Amino acid sequence: MSLHRNITEAIVILDALEMPRAQQNERSALCLLALLDLSPEKSWIQAESPLKGITPMMDFSRDHYGKAYAPNTRETFRRQTMHQFVDAGIALYNPDEPDRPVNSPKAVYQIEPETLSLLKNFGSPSWDAQLVAYLAEQTTRSAKYAKERKRRLLPVNLSPFYGFTW
Repeated sequence: MSLHRNITEAIVILDALEMPRAQQNERSALCLLALLDLSPEKSWIQAESPLKGITPMMDFSRDHYGKAYAPNTRETFRRQTMHQFVDAGIALYNPDEPDRPVNSPKAVYQIEPETLSLLKNFGSPSWDAQLVAYLAEQTTRSAKYAKERKRRLLPVNLSPFYGFTW
């Protein structure tokens, strides 16, 4: 069975964004399409930036692309795709409430605004030039978001435990 054109193009985009090979697959493509709310009848210019949790991404994959994932694969979506999207600066984690606990069932992701702007131009004559400019800033963008995440971490002091020191 061949993949829908949007899925195939999303894999091409993940490669163009220099995502690791492990994220250039159907699951990651479907996550990207869910982040963009890009159902099969839509084109890239119609991409949006809703807030999406892992389960809604999985529901999107099933409802729009016919790809059903078992509920126990949520952690695979989170660990094998969304963490890498956040680390690369192409997705934001809890942009609506950055202090939301990491184990919150309300955790959400959103496409990063500059990434959204780039992806809306996929397939257009300006795509190549915009991609080059985007990639030139990607390290800066990734470092910025990593710094923001680190700033939100709370220091933890561990007192001696049964005579052991840490």
